[in-house]
Amino acid sequence: MISIKSPHSNYDKERNSFDLKETTINLFKDNNLEYIINSDNSKLSNNNKILELDGNVLVKTIIQEGDKLTANSFTWNIQSSEYLLIGNVKFENSLVTLSSNKAILKKNTNIIEFFNPVKYKFKDNIKDSGYEINSENAYYNIDNKSVNFKSKEARVRSKIYY
Repeated sequence: MISIKSPHSNYDKERNSFDLKETTINLFKDNNLEYIINSDNSKLSNNNKILELDGNVLVKTIIQEGDKLTANSFTWNIQSSEYLLIGNVKFENSLVTLSSNKAILKKNTNIIEFFNPVKYKFKDNIKDSGYEINSENAYYNIDNKSVNFKSKEARVRSKIYY
C-alpha cells in the first residue's frame, strides 16, 4: 500500500497520469510504514503502475533507522517492486557511504545494486582512520548491513588509512 501527498496535483486524462509537485510518498507493508520518499516532482502513470520522481529524491527507511538513499531521479515499477535510481546516487547510514550514478533496489531481496563506478567509504569514529573501496559493482544488503563488491574486468581497489 502507498499513500501520496502533494500540495499540487494535476491529472492528465489523455495520458491517464498524475503530475505532482513537492511529493511525499509513504510505502507500507502489512499496514506498517517502511519507507518515506520525498521529491520535487513526480508522475504516476500507466494505470498507476509506474511512479517517476525527479529532483532531490530522498528515500528514508523506517526498518533501518538512519539509512537514507538520495538520487536525481527515481523510477518505481509498482508491479515488480523494483526501484531504479539515476544520477548522483548515494546510500548513507552511520557506518558507510556508497555512491554511484545508477542503482537498483529490489524490494523482494532488500538489496541495493550499485553500478560502475562505485565508491564506498567506511565511516570510523576515529577521525583519521577508515578505508575506501572502488569497484565496478557493489551490493548492499539492507537487512544485515553487508556489502559485496564485484568487478568483471578491473580489480576491486581498496585504500586503508589510519
